Amino acid sequence: MSTCWYIGVILSWFLIGCASSSADPQTVENPVDTTISSIPSPPDSSMVKPVSRPDTSDLERRLIEAGLVNIQALEPSIQVELKYASPDNFLGENVYGDIRRCYLQPEVADMLARAQRALQAKHPNLSLYVFDGVRPRSVQFMMWKIVKGTDQQQYVASPKAGSMHNYGASVDLGLATTEGVLIDMGTPFDFFGELAQPRYEERFLASGELTQRQIDNRRKLRAAMLSAGFHGILSEWWHFNAFSRDSIKQRYQAVE
Repeated sequence: MSTCWYIGVILSWFLIGCASSSADPQTVENPVDTTISSIPSPPDSSMVKPVSRPDTSDLERRLIEAGLVNIQALEPSIQVELKYASPDNFLGENVYGDIRRCYLQPEVADMLARAQRALQAKHPNLSLYVFDGVRPRSVQFMMWKIVKGTDQQQYVASPKAGSMHNYGASVDLGLATTEGVLIDMGTPFDFFGELAQPRYEERFLASGELTQRQIDNRRKLRAAMLSAGFHGILSEWWHFNAFSRDSIKQRYQAVE
């Protein structure tokens, strides 16, 4: 037989082997699909939802969605005990539910962090101790319902008039040691009487109802808060607004 015939037979066997090998999937290990359809598309940003902590309450989620800031996430050294998140307050009821963290408008939270740094620069053993921050209007309605028609009604702003707390632009606070021991300010938080009013401090110092140390403690708190831009009020040593009432209403919307 001719050499050409042998070459033709060998070539035919080779082509048959290649065809059968490519048709048998068992001969391919770990195949990789390189088509465009196999590459995952980036997620739609509108579908991405923020991850909440396991202990985040419904109220707290609403505050986060409203753009407010957890003050301890900004300045962890600030101490917080939300008085209206337990029955240990003049209402005798918990009106905040499970929330334990204090939220404020971002600008106001930054001011509070500056106040903490100013305080600790002069008094390293002291810390701001927050009793209340943002107070949603839903909570204001609950508080008003509890006190309406009682002697305590005068101490709670009606939901119609509103409080600067409703805007996340006010904070109630005192001082504590860095170990968490409250500093004596002459009266407890939410003491409703003239003894808690800064405008009468000199009179009560003269009468001996307030000590110089108690007044000095209040002045330390005021100095730190004023240095960061806050404004105190004449009727409560613990209450500070970030801006004037009109300015707060222009800057922010009430938190529902």
